[in-house]
Amino acid sequence: MEHGLRRAIYHSKAVGVMIRLFLSLLTLLALPLAGCGPSQPEAEGPLAGAKIGGPFQLIDAKGKTVTDRDFAGRYRVMYFGYTFCPDVCPTDMQAIAAGLKLLDKSAPAKAKKIAPIFITLDPERDTPAVVGRFAAAFDPRIIGLTGTPAQIEAVKKAYAVWAAKGDKSPGGGYLVNHSRQVYLMDPSNKPLALVPADEGPEAVAKTLDQWVR
Repeated sequence: MEHGLRRAIYHSKAVGVMIRLFLSLLTLLALPLAGCGPSQPEAEGPLAGAKIGGPFQLIDAKGKTVTDRDFAGRYRVMYFGYTFCPDVCPTDMQAIAAGLKLLDKSAPAKAKKIAPIFITLDPERDTPAVVGRFAAAFDPRIIGLTGTPAQIEAVKKAYAVWAAKGDKSPGGGYLVNHSRQVYLMDPSNKPLALVPADEGPEAVAKTLDQWVR
């Protein structure tokens, strides 16, 4: 069991690296090529022009329907994970929450413009109440969202998120291998940058301070 867990964790982290490389390639492809047609305005962020994001319809902790339009006019920090995650998800969520608190002190006006969002990749176990408690445990501002399997699949596709359920253990539990990116979306729900939660709270705060206007 322990060996299987270590292997799943290693696989999850390896997939995260591949996803980061893929997103970097998307960013490069989105940039204008010098000498090829008229000059274009400089990109607003590293992910400007990448095909990431779009409309979604999910369910919040109170069981109410939430859509992307509910966050119009606000920057969004979007993280995808699951509440039964043994290591990466709580680590990243802690970094995001601590980074927001640092921004509260250094740039409170910017911090107020951000809606931090946690979207589950395990709708089978992560009910509205479960995902709500998980998100709020890190920071009351973090909005936990779940949905039907079809709704989660749709948002995964829109935001270029990879996830796959692992084999069940004898006790019935299972891991969800998934990519690890954290997106900063602009007030129009267009991608701005990746938030480096894996580098700690200071890196999170620095990235948010750089791109939130």
